[in-house]
Amino acid sequence: MPPFRTLPALPLAVALLGLTPADSSTLSPPADAVLPLLVTRGRDPAAALLAREGTTTRYAHAGQGIARSDHFRAGSVTKTLIATVVLQLAAERRLSLSDTVEQHLPGLVRGAGNDGRALTLRSLLTHTSGLYDFTADTGGTAPVTPRQAVRLALTHPPGERGRFSYSNTNYVLLGLVIQQVTGRSYATEAERRIIAPLRLTGTSFPGSRSSLPSPHGTAYAADGTDVTELDPRVAGAAGELVTTLADLDRFYAALLGGRLLPPHWLREMLDTRATHGAYGMGLIPEKLPCGTTVWGHNGHIPGSYVRTAATVDGRHVLTFRVNTDAIADPGLEPAVLAAEFCPRTS
Repeated sequence: MPPFRTLPALPLAVALLGLTPADSSTLSPPADAVLPLLVTRGRDPAAALLAREGTTTRYAHAGQGIARSDHFRAGSVTKTLIATVVLQLAAERRLSLSDTVEQHLPGLVRGAGNDGRALTLRSLLTHTSGLYDFTADTGGTAPVTPRQAVRLALTHPPGERGRFSYSNTNYVLLGLVIQQVTGRSYATEAERRIIAPLRLTGTSFPGSRSSLPSPHGTAYAADGTDVTELDPRVAGAAGELVTTLADLDRFYAALLGGRLLPPHWLREMLDTRATHGAYGMGLIPEKLPCGTTVWGHNGHIPGSYVRTAATVDGRHVLTFRVNTDAIADPGLEPAVLAAEFCPRTS
């Protein structure tokens, strides 16, 4: 759940050093090019990836205790689903992105110089509200209710409004807005609008349930502590999601392929002008050395690091995960993406 730009890069890549194909029909993994660069630190993590291009999928894993069908915590990947629901509501004219937070949550955002009357839903979606990130105080390990999270953030003065500054508080507020507009929780709305229609059978919003659905492996903190049991209220609408590799590939393929949003609203989601290229609405662009830009999100929560990236048409998607939040070389993640999405020469 920390800001994307300051996240420690994936230990996932660390584990890919032992990348093995799922079966004899699996193609040679494009990530091969970065394997010599990977260095393990601390406890040896397990990793897995699932790539999808058209009707072809490729699975690979490394280490013990990790499997293709495992459920895991996806952290801030949750934000893409929350943003999708908000944009669907905008398409239905049940809200406007120019609405103020005050219009939907009167009196909630006040204090220490913060004022919901001056903040729009667009500013929440793009992380340009200036609101303090409540997880900077909780460390992303203390369960809180949405309103407790907001109140905690409001004990701090805001940052510069209009400037991109990643804050989990923004998406906690968007979860509250969804509930106010629809009369149903953000989890229920995401389930009925996204999870059920796409048949994402391994994806859920666990609420306060600390256990993972079966099957699942063990999740480790950077120091090797078992953190498989975790109260999802440490993140809420900013990072609660539990899912699988296949479900994340299917979701991002459907979203970018135009199955969840009308064209105008998908373009809004991909618009990064407000953040000078850093962030759209629940989507992170990554321009690779070959000139290709991929879209997706990462997720960082105790015991898990996840990254999904896809071409803008959703036809080529890669999701990888590791079962730890240990730190590896910051250059590994973009190297993995470049190896997957940039054309290979013989």
